[in-house]
Amino acid sequence: MSQRRSVTVEAVEIPTDIEALPGRLFRPDGTGDAPGIVLLQEIFGLSEYVLDRASDLAAAGYAVLVPQLFARLDPPITAIDESIGMEAALPEAMERTGELDWGRAVADGVHTFHALRGTDGVRHDEVAVMGFCYGGGLAFNVAAQSARDGAAPAALIAFYGSALPDLLDLAAEVDIPSLHVFGTADTFIPLDQVERIREAVTADGIRDQVEFHLHEGAGHAFDNPHPMFHHEQASRDAWWQMLEFLTRRLPL
Repeated sequence: MSQRRSVTVEAVEIPTDIEALPGRLFRPDGTGDAPGIVLLQEIFGLSEYVLDRASDLAAAGYAVLVPQLFARLDPPITAIDESIGMEAALPEAMERTGELDWGRAVADGVHTFHALRGTDGVRHDEVAVMGFCYGGGLAFNVAAQSARDGAAPAALIAFYGSALPDLLDLAAEVDIPSLHVFGTADTFIPLDQVERIREAVTADGIRDQVEFHLHEGAGHAFDNPHPMFHHEQASRDAWWQMLEFLTRRLPL
């Protein structure tokens, strides 16, 4: 995983049951067929941070498809304009994300998963779903729905999935290799809720294919590089935990 590859990015249209959804496909250069990752956004949309992380994953050797979920808004947007300042961008992001229909977002995530599975150069049965914050909970729901439909993802990665406390009734359906990371100082998802999540997704420790990591002193969205959120140590450690998880679960 130490080798960093060059990356090619292209705009794509993801087929769905309604109109196509725009997205970005990141591919590692100079490789054969690659495992795939569907990467689902945080509340700021397809921000520079999310696209940078997609590029990082592709540079590590994975084909990464990122759907533009905010294309379903009226009017459609790509991302929240963070140049207005985080004090204004954060409430705007929460408001716009709240305007997304959750069931529609899940359906779009499932369609994105199937689109990546059917992409030339991607290993059909080696596609994971991953997300940050809003996208972490969404990835969990997408994994459950895909399993219900008969084609579960190869793995799930959720960074502090914000909707998880309300999705725990789906835990029995997400019986796949999974990685969950949280910060111990997350005021949005307090530790008592994090422990509820741990109990549900690990089936009280029975599911050894589910890995769960807490990062001391880190708050919500600690991987986001903005100073309001970022925790350097937790971000670095969690990213390496994820790469090690992928090495074991989706080897190149």
